[in-house]
Amino acid sequence: MTNAQPPLVRPLAGRWIAGVCQAVANRLGVSVALVRILTVLLGVPLVAYVVAWVLIPSE
Repeated sequence: MTNAQPPLVRPLAGRWIAGVCQAVANRLGVSVALVRILTVLLGVPLVAYVVAWVLIPSE
């Protein structure tokens, strides 16, 4: 039995800044709005966002 998840890539459609939140939302199968809100509420540091931007490949 396979647990097929979508790949962790920053999509070209639906991006606001770099597509990091969109990529995470797609991978987890949740709303991108939820990921964006949690990113702000949890205070994800800008450095962590930039690192994810660099490490997560674009479509």
